[in-house]
Amino acid sequence: MTEPTVYELSAPGRSGVSLPALDVDPSTLPPSLIRKDLPLPELSEADVVRHFLRLSQMNYAVDKGFYPLGSCTMKYNPKINEDAARLPGFAFVHPLQNPESMQGCLSLMYHLQSWLGEISGLAAVSLQPAAGAHGELTGALMIRAYHLDRGERNRRRMLIPNSAHGTNPASVSMAGMEAVEVPSDRRGNIDLAELRKACDSTVAGLMLTNPNTLGLFEENVLEVADAVHNCGGLLYGDGANLNPLLGIVRPGDLGFDVMHFNLHKTFSTPHGGGGPGSGPVGVSEKLTEFLPAPVVAILDPGGEEEPPLYGFRDPQKSIGRMRAFHGNFGVLVRAAAYIRMLGAEGLRRVAETAVLNANYLRTLLKGAYAVPYDRICMHEFVAEGCWADAPGIRAVDVAKRLMDYGVHPPTVMFPLIVHDALMIEPTETESKQTLDAFAEAMKKIAAEARSDPQLLHEAPHHAPVGRLDEVRAAKQPVLTGKL
Repeated sequence: MTEPTVYELSAPGRSGVSLPALDVDPSTLPPSLIRKDLPLPELSEADVVRHFLRLSQMNYAVDKGFYPLGSCTMKYNPKINEDAARLPGFAFVHPLQNPESMQGCLSLMYHLQSWLGEISGLAAVSLQPAAGAHGELTGALMIRAYHLDRGERNRRRMLIPNSAHGTNPASVSMAGMEAVEVPSDRRGNIDLAELRKACDSTVAGLMLTNPNTLGLFEENVLEVADAVHNCGGLLYGDGANLNPLLGIVRPGDLGFDVMHFNLHKTFSTPHGGGGPGSGPVGVSEKLTEFLPAPVVAILDPGGEEEPPLYGFRDPQKSIGRMRAFHGNFGVLVRAAAYIRMLGAEGLRRVAETAVLNANYLRTLLKGAYAVPYDRICMHEFVAEGCWADAPGIRAVDVAKRLMDYGVHPPTVMFPLIVHDALMIEPTETESKQTLDAFAEAMKKIAAEARSDPQLLHEAPHHAPVGRLDEVRAAKQPVLTGKL
């Protein structure tokens, strides 16, 4: 790092504040509570402000430039949603308060449940899960509980396409079931013939990401739903890619029985850095009584002069609580503000523009980069970051070189069914000028891969730090420094 730590900047006797001389007798502390040594850094106010300002400028953020990671990780969201989450009535509510003293918060949660149900076409929603993968686990547990309630203990196999998110099989295993992979066909859809072969009386369900991780809408989704339902299974929807469907298609209308929403991706709260998230689950009528407890309900409808009384209700066959208290409430506030601000027409516009931007970029780049599943995509598409006439260049080299052009790298090496994958997701908020500049940088990198491959191997050249040993950083992290 080029920026020293505050301990390295420290100088003896330097102080950020000047306190007046003590004009009262000093209070004595018990000797056992007094330290002999307290190595805190000694810095002036200017030292501290400049240090953290320099660090912030070294960091890349969605407020600073283009993130082709899109709604998967870093979608731009209006700042007014942050203001809403910081309103005192929301920010200072305590989860142990009596429900009658937090009616505004419960009203927001009740209406958010209703809006998510309408957007997804599902009968009921629980806001408890803390993130997408947590929602997957919740959904898998509900599916398992549904079959057990019907006496079908043999249904322990969950079918998962090979274009699914990697968290899907992990969630299924945590729920005590077996994950069974189903291959994709040449157009990136589930291979229907292989799916039908796998459907039998041991199938609990199928977890389908739609659009999938190739950015493609499942063309045979109705046939997929029929195949799963006809063998007695349930259809789970991984809602991580809901962004391009808003206001256009409702998963419940396609036959999905349960799905999770990634509020921190689709409905505000940028997720870069790992949190906080929120992964509510929606279910069809047959699963409403299996939702995690409690859900927000109207206990008394009130009258002309009286508002309704909101409270909590435990579904009759609930799988139990999945989260402490009531979920990540600040994320719920941001999502509610986002949905209210945009309305039905605005949400549809989000989807339409995200799809338009992704297809515009796909068209610009497909001459310079191979796009293995080259058909109209949804909010993202997947290209190859390698070339036969540029041996040794990998997707990670392209990603590192992009940093020199002032762009955050896209997701690389995923999905696994594309060789050296570059998953590019521009989202709805980027301008044509930004997309054109990104495409131009990508084309220059493709040319550099042939003319000067070492330039890519050693990239980035203009970032605060050079090429890092990512494997060592992941396996041997050093998270503390010497004092």
